[in-house]
Amino acid sequence: MVPTARESLLEAAGAALAARPWPAVRMVDVAAVAGVSRQTLYNEFAGKTGLGHALVRRDAAWYLDGVDRALASPGGCAARLAEVAEWTVTASHARPLVRALLTGCWNGNLPVPAGRGVRPGLPALGPAELLRSVRERADAAFAPAEAEWAQRCELAVRLAMSYLVAPAEPPGPGSLELLRLFNGAGRTA
Repeated sequence: MVPTARESLLEAAGAALAARPWPAVRMVDVAAVAGVSRQTLYNEFAGKTGLGHALVRRDAAWYLDGVDRALASPGGCAARLAEVAEWTVTASHARPLVRALLTGCWNGNLPVPAGRGVRPGLPALGPAELLRSVRERADAAFAPAEAEWAQRCELAVRLAMSYLVAPAEPPGPGSLELLRLFNGAGRTA
């Protein structure tokens, strides 16, 4: 399937952001890498701010898609929660925007979500909104008889978020062993 101009522009902007701070990302360069005109970029996003907001939304959706995959994975309830926690840490290390969304720590090197620092009082995508989305996904993923596991999912993500602020040494798979112990991943629940 051929990506749309919008998808190509978001990929190009994401690659540019990975290589340099957001203030140094130039629209003309993003359009050239995407293989479209600057006018197409402006038609899609209305400017750099709109492109930045779309990048933030894209990375939030990417993170939540990973949460969905972890919740749908085979295994017991505790193992799925551990996967959600591990995905949270992995995703935050892979994409700075996901890390900022999960921690609420934004700096001048990243585009900001709509409403943050632009229009006070307008709700912005951030940790509370992501946690709410994770909880809703967990509510849908677990059977009514497993409702307590949906509640534990938010706790698992909050614990994983603590690893973003105070990472374990060395970070990586297994660094969330504490969560596996907490959830009793060895049990068959």
